[in-house]
Amino acid sequence: MKYDLITIGGATEDVTLHTDEGVIIDNKDDVLRQKLLAFEYGAKINITHSKATYGGGAANVAVASSLLGLRSSAIVAVGDDDRGDRIISNLAARGVNIALIQRIKNFDSGLSFLVVGQGNEHVVFSSRGANSFLTINDKACENIKKSEWVYITSLSGRWSQTLSKVFKIGPKKIAWNPGHVQLKSGVKDLVRYLKKTDVLIFNKDEAIELAMSDEKGEKKSPEYFNEIGNLLRVIKSYGPKIVIITNGSFGAHAFDGENDYYQPVIKEKKRVDTTGVGDAFGASFVSGMVIYNGDIKKSLLLAAKNTASAVGKEGAQNGLLTKKDI
Repeated sequence: MKYDLITIGGATEDVTLHTDEGVIIDNKDDVLRQKLLAFEYGAKINITHSKATYGGGAANVAVASSLLGLRSSAIVAVGDDDRGDRIISNLAARGVNIALIQRIKNFDSGLSFLVVGQGNEHVVFSSRGANSFLTINDKACENIKKSEWVYITSLSGRWSQTLSKVFKIGPKKIAWNPGHVQLKSGVKDLVRYLKKTDVLIFNKDEAIELAMSDEKGEKKSPEYFNEIGNLLRVIKSYGPKIVIITNGSFGAHAFDGENDYYQPVIKEKKRVDTTGVGDAFGASFVSGMVIYNGDIKKSLLLAAKNTASAVGKEGAQNGLLTKKDI
């Protein structure tokens, strides 16, 4: 089967705890950790309510694109446990082809533990589990070659080998949302992949982290990198065709080397949970590039609409728009 989009990365079950007892602290002395969610040390924290849903970057993107009408599949790894069964069943129920899912014996499936504080901002504690044993096998290679898009999300385990193999296969188009581990390795190790990336997507903090890992970036002031225009151009110089930086309530920016694009936030009807909004935005943008034949402006608008919808329900996948909605 030829897919419109294949995602590569993580799939998890998410357990979310909501509490009003966290305190948001502005941390202006550290440009990489500008806001902190804090709790009283040694205290017993009251939980207002909890819920189990599904997440993981690759799973979220696959579901979002499938709901928007794309033929989607996910190259993810789950354990041989009940959680793995539930993760697979959820993907299948949402229209994602499950033929490329890998099951890892004697390991637990991935789990994310989310603490949601005031304003519905959250902190995620992640156990990668079976996700760390993801490989690009022959079956995956064959399908990657035929796919219109490949969307790479956060990777763990032997992630460098996974990246090398995917980029060497050379799918038609690659979208990439690097994870923390990848960003931590720095520009020097990633530039060979960035040069072959069609759409690079991340939030402002992640963009700053990547830019500051460059020797040239170390000489720049925090004020310089707080300016989105500077960030876009610095990162575009590493080689990606389109750079997208999301900036929370301040909207999203894109740069293709010639034109600057800005998409303001679309006010949500109800704000319940911000989990997975980055995945919703990225998946919707790439889906828009398929639906609207490469129109960046329309794709950004679709991404903003889907993000506004996604935050209206709890969980990373429950509030996403469908093809019928658009």
